[in-house]
Amino acid sequence: MIAGRFVEIGLRVFVFLFALHLFCAVLFYFEVSNQVQRFVFSYATQNGSQEELSTTTTIPPDLLLPNEGSTWISSRNNTEPCPEKPSSLVGPVTVKFVKSVKLEEVQAENPNVQLGGHYSPPCVAKDHVALIVPFRHREEHLRQLLHYLHPFLQKQQIDYTIYIVNQFGEKTFNRAKLMNVGYVEALKDFPYDCFIFSDVDLVPMDDRNLYHCYSQPRHFAVAMDKFGFRLPYSGYFGGVSGLSKVQFLKINGFPNNYWGWGGEDDDIYNRCVLLYLNFLFSFVHGTFIIHVRNPLIFCRITLNGMKVSRPDSNIGRYRMIQHHRDAKNEANPKRFTQISKTRWTMMTDGLNSLKYQLVKKDVYPLYTNITVDIETP
Repeated sequence: MIAGRFVEIGLRVFVFLFALHLFCAVLFYFEVSNQVQRFVFSYATQNGSQEELSTTTTIPPDLLLPNEGSTWISSRNNTEPCPEKPSSLVGPVTVKFVKSVKLEEVQAENPNVQLGGHYSPPCVAKDHVALIVPFRHREEHLRQLLHYLHPFLQKQQIDYTIYIVNQFGEKTFNRAKLMNVGYVEALKDFPYDCFIFSDVDLVPMDDRNLYHCYSQPRHFAVAMDKFGFRLPYSGYFGGVSGLSKVQFLKINGFPNNYWGWGGEDDDIYNRCVLLYLNFLFSFVHGTFIIHVRNPLIFCRITLNGMKVSRPDSNIGRYRMIQHHRDAKNEANPKRFTQISKTRWTMMTDGLNSLKYQLVKKDVYPLYTNITVDIETP
């Protein structure tokens, strides 16, 4: 009797270990494949030439509650909900960077944009969107972006405000940390429920690519001209992305420790779709029992099953303003090691560890500028 029980236990352990080995082998295969794609993409991007375009520590507020003392006030008495697909959409739009843009002209072309870069449509929008752009020394790119982005968003009837988060000083650039700062500082103005993060040199080419939040984290920049209008690899989350406030809090915001170029987008992608084993073991009356939280796949997707959503590649098209890499934004030599450790660092590196000093905040007709000192590596 006892011998039979031990045989039963041994067989269960064997079956479990075999299943675990098979699962890990499959997981390892996809992880290595994705890492190879990232490495090839990173090397090609880092070494490819591009034509240059002429030209006191704070603690995040209570991020789970609406902010008091909002400075945002709508000038419209909206009652009707905005349509899911506004009739003003035209589809593909022509994007050409043929001349320098003057902000006075952009302001004249967008009379309904309020001070600080805010626009409220004549209907009740799905979300209140804070559009956050990490920035340093890209004035011409910013003018081009504002020239195209304001009419683009108004056609979509998005309730939005544009925030430019400017890194103070000449130390190594940290894109992801600036985006965390943008999130925190925007919530001091208004209880936004949707956050879209955009590179300053990317302009959308189809107004059906709707800039609001979705049930899953959204990657908007699916097809850039820089990559032949193709997604460079399946785990790519760069360029333009969007998360609701709930989604952003679930992943603890973005990492703060990616100094220099590269890696932070892959870390963010991992935060959204990371897999990990979730087993419990116990002995009940001498019997070895394996408890599997998800019996279908021996794992679960963290953060309530989030996965990245994308528009069709014919809609998620972008034109990039060509340029050389900025000074103090050299490739991050630690990025691949950091990416491999996301599952262990994401709960301690993010909003809950964010430290910076607000240097100044300027409210301009077309955007709100936030200059911050984010310290050094």
